[in-house]
Amino acid sequence: MWKKPLALLGASALVCAGEMARELSTFRVRRYREEIPGMERGSKIRMVFLSDLHGKEYGRENRRLLEQVEREEPDCILVGGDMLTRTQPETDRTAAALMRRLAAVAPVYAANGNHEQKMKENRRQYQDRYERYRDALMGAGVHLLENETCLFQKGSFQAALTGLEIPLSCYSHFGREKLQTEEIKRRIGEPEGEEYHILLAHNPACMDAYWDWGADLVLSGHLHGGVVRLPLAGGVITPQMQLFPRYSGDMYKRRDGRSCVVSRGLGTHTVNVRLYNMAELVSLSFTGK
Repeated sequence: MWKKPLALLGASALVCAGEMARELSTFRVRRYREEIPGMERGSKIRMVFLSDLHGKEYGRENRRLLEQVEREEPDCILVGGDMLTRTQPETDRTAAALMRRLAAVAPVYAANGNHEQKMKENRRQYQDRYERYRDALMGAGVHLLENETCLFQKGSFQAALTGLEIPLSCYSHFGREKLQTEEIKRRIGEPEGEEYHILLAHNPACMDAYWDWGADLVLSGHLHGGVVRLPLAGGVITPQMQLFPRYSGDMYKRRDGRSCVVSRGLGTHTVNVRLYNMAELVSLSFTGK
């Protein structure tokens, strides 16, 4: 009586285990397109966005990942943080080596995630690891945006690129502090000029505050796609054990034209699981409207 259900359950478990093993060893490219008012019609800018590598390597010295970035022929490369894992010092070197090689492909603009920020703000525990990592990036020519803004321009396309570090209390698993727009302004000021504003802000849970600040496009990560994804429901659970996050891994648009892209990330930590949730390199194409 129970043989067929048990056999079906066993077969399903094997299929899921095989799929998880596959997804943990590879990545895909997810492509999005944005039309920009004022940009010359027919012109095109391409950016790639990486987030949440956590020291993972795709091939020796991340060769497979680098080759895919090169194939995208980006005008610039954006990095959303958590390229290392603060509890694994060996990931510092892996992340810095990748960033150095990325900077040889195209200009790199990087923001910190919670892992880099916790290392930065807790020197007693992590000593000088963050300073050494930051020095390695800046020595390679990476633009590290620590609550700072850079202007990127090519042809008729101008974008203000801002990297935001939010209070670490906004990352808490329980009783998370709600990020206020005024706190964002205190850290990075108000958006100025007519440029298209791209905000690198690691935690998508604060998306409404980012939009209220004035970002045209927000690039986030942090939630690793919701670990397991289901049709219609999207991401199921975050690494912080929160169920069905609102923004887990896709492009989301508001009626006023503002948008965000939440990367499903390239690596994992703590919860080393991906199911129907392929790691990804994000490719963004900007065209004239």
